[in-house]
Amino acid sequence: MGFVGSAAEFEAFYRQYVGDVSRFVARRVDDPYTAADLTADVFVAVIASAHTYRPERGSLLGWVFGVAHHVVAAERRRVRRESDAGRRIAGRRLLDAGDIARIEERIDAERDARQVYRALDRIPAGTRRLVELVAVDGLTLAEAAAALRLSPIAARVRMHRARKQLRDLLDSPILNPGGNTHEYA
Repeated sequence: MGFVGSAAEFEAFYRQYVGDVSRFVARRVDDPYTAADLTADVFVAVIASAHTYRPERGSLLGWVFGVAHHVVAAERRRVRRESDAGRRIAGRRLLDAGDIARIEERIDAERDARQVYRALDRIPAGTRRLVELVAVDGLTLAEAAAALRLSPIAARVRMHRARKQLRDLLDSPILNPGGNTHEYA
């Protein structure tokens, strides 16, 4: 684009429009450091998007103000995201070493349960629902069969296969790198 093709052209362009851009930004931002940074950001954005300027669509100043509007809007979104993040953590107390130790103990204590869930994810969905109805929800095998519209014999066969699959998975090095055997199913 002709207005930012060479360093001299950009300097002339900058000198011509810096006052307009500074005023545009200053009307929208109350911090002088932010205003200065955003003014510089506008000119960086102008260089990056100079190829999109079309004189037939309006004046160069109007286009520059459009770029400035996008830069200021992006800054407002950034500030809003930071503010939202600050509000989310406000009021939460920081964790001390004892808190972290208790959380680590809890995570370690639930390691076996996480292995069982990973193993359950590897068996077919219909069989997994049967196992969950019996093991998690406390239904009898007959009740779970009825809930899933299975015959009692089909439910017994699936449960038998699921127990074997779970035992094999829990003893596999993929889910149980330590090699411990578990008696879950």
